[in-house]
Amino acid sequence: MLKRNKRFLLTLLTLALPLGCVGCSDGGSATYEQISGAEAKALMDSESGYIILDAREQYEYDEGHIPGAILIPEYEIADRAERELPDKDQLILVYCRSGRRSKIAAEELVKLGYTNVKEFGGIIDWEYETVK
Repeated sequence: MLKRNKRFLLTLLTLALPLGCVGCSDGGSATYEQISGAEAKALMDSESGYIILDAREQYEYDEGHIPGAILIPEYEIADRAERELPDKDQLILVYCRSGRRSKIAAEELVKLGYTNVKEFGGIIDWEYETVK
């Protein structure tokens, strides 16, 4: 009986595993990288040609944002990203207020095929310059 149950479970797993990522064009390996604010700042200081994406709302952006950041609220990423961020291999650094919406935005960017997305949490933890 035990041997039969093991065989059944093994067969079930063998059949189910290929279905684990139905619809994933890359085998499910595409993801964004979560980094710290300090790591994001180091990239901003050492790299060029990157985008800083603020995933908050307009009024929050107006209250203060990271210099050079563009605003695309997380709920508008699917509609606006491909038009406003045409280079899907460009380094995109994503933040919001606390880190929740930036994670959603980063996930959506990856779903759209962006390959170099780094999420660094919220501006509430940002220890560097902001502008109003």
